[in-house]
Amino acid sequence: MTTAAIQVRGLSKHYRISHDEDRPATASEAVLRRLRHPLTRQGHERFTALDHLDFDIAAGSAVGILGRNGAGKSTLLKLLTRVAAPSEGQIRLHGRVGSLLEVGTGFHPELTGRENVFLNGTLLGMRRSEIQRRFDEIVDFSGVEKFLDTPVKRYSSGMYVRLAFAVAAHLDTEILAIDEVLAVGDAEFQAKCIDRMRRAAADGRTVLYVSHQVQTVTALCSSALYLENGRLVLQGPVDEAIELYQTSRDRAQLAATDIERRPGTGEVRITSAAISSPLYRTTEAKTLELVVGANPEFVGRYFVSCHVNDRHGTTILQCDSRVDGLWLDAATDQKVALTIGSPWLKPGEYSVDLFVCSSGVLDAFENAARFEIHPVLPYPNAVSDEGLENGLVLADFGYERR
Repeated sequence: MTTAAIQVRGLSKHYRISHDEDRPATASEAVLRRLRHPLTRQGHERFTALDHLDFDIAAGSAVGILGRNGAGKSTLLKLLTRVAAPSEGQIRLHGRVGSLLEVGTGFHPELTGRENVFLNGTLLGMRRSEIQRRFDEIVDFSGVEKFLDTPVKRYSSGMYVRLAFAVAAHLDTEILAIDEVLAVGDAEFQAKCIDRMRRAAADGRTVLYVSHQVQTVTALCSSALYLENGRLVLQGPVDEAIELYQTSRDRAQLAATDIERRPGTGEVRITSAAISSPLYRTTEAKTLELVVGANPEFVGRYFVSCHVNDRHGTTILQCDSRVDGLWLDAATDQKVALTIGSPWLKPGEYSVDLFVCSSGVLDAFENAARFEIHPVLPYPNAVSDEGLENGLVLADFGYERR
């Protein structure tokens, strides 16, 4: 019978959300308000991030945790790694836990890389001799040997992640929990991490991996948990969890097509929108097709505008048909194709918002489409992350000696 490395029963996590829009700015203002209005109570709402989860995870298994933003994936990982405490329920962990949840987690910014390796190991309950035995392997994997005696506050985000992952993956913990911080690294480093986690599971360690990149979950994991709105919908094969995840994205996109619920005057509406591929290489052109329904009663012309946003919600590109000289007539249905050739987008996931406008906004179709950029970079030479980390997009450029 397979031993359970993690046992979860009735696990819930609740947060209190304040609804006091006029909060005091200083302590003295808060005291005065309490004296003047002693019976007034601040309004709160209870938000349930996780709702009565029950599951077991076998020792030596690699488990992907999937779900849309807000499903509770990161909250679950924080509870399992004891970063946060549950509101209800029990968690039983059989073994020590190594984790990498966010860039910089577990590192002291003022200490050097070398000192942080020993600090992390000590926090995991390891003796100095155990850490020393693994030290060279950790440094070699991370590739930051030249900067070991530099305070980590001066590291780039990529260097931070490489060292933090190397520490988490090579120290002798029975459970390894990784959130999707690996997206910070380059494609070569991500491949090294996936291979390392796969070998960790083969050696009997239990691996928990949260990611939106389904291809990496497929490559690494033997089973998956799928969360939706804080509830465990499925614990089972990776393919089934991925299908649920993709279906949920389709449902969210379909809900946005509910014309009555979308912002705008509604005089003219987008009836369909489709991206030519869910996955592009960096240099590939991206094509979006949309259909705008007719309204013969609408007076005047309109234009369309496409906004491409990164996974943080930052608008990277605005493609406005006015700039291209395209104005549309509402007398008939209009089918429009937008092709984006450059600039090159960085690897990751992007969403597309579409707008139909005249003197005001007629339709705002948010999250009309989504796509991913493949992590393979278009440049001939690989460099450390600080060579690429600045800027929102990648440039098509070349140097020559003259």
